[in-house]
Amino acid sequence: MKRVTDIDLFKRIREIREFEFGKFYFFDNLVISEMKEGVTLNWNMAKKAIDAAYEVIGKDKPIAYISNRINKYYVVPSDWAKFYKHRHQLSFYSVVGNTKGSFASLVLERMFFQNSIKQFSDLEEAVAWSLAKIEKQKELV
Repeated sequence: MKRVTDIDLFKRIREIREFEFGKFYFFDNLVISEMKEGVTLNWNMAKKAIDAAYEVIGKDKPIAYISNRINKYYVVPSDWAKFYKHRHQLSFYSVVGNTKGSFASLVLERMFFQNSIKQFSDLEEAVAWSLAKIEKQKELV
């Protein structure tokens, strides 16, 4: 499975932030995460990444988020309610993974995430889809 550092887009990186739970790669209007093995991602962890995204990209721009699930980890699905309670928004959300385990929590996440979640097995396909969606959204503004 490809890592962010393996794709051409990496040449356009704005910033990398590494937290105890994973790495976040920031591009223009795009954030890609690679979580560490065995992590249970909760609201307090997510808040650190959200704050970093606002700092690097800004609050008023559309953001696409790609979860590149190179490792097995878990998400506390009900924490999406906290995401919306604090008025955070993701324009587009996609998940990249190759195993049933990489999508195990996705079923629960879909119950709590207010928009659709797109699934991919290839990181570059997820990037292309996300960038195209962001460009279309910018045209509408």
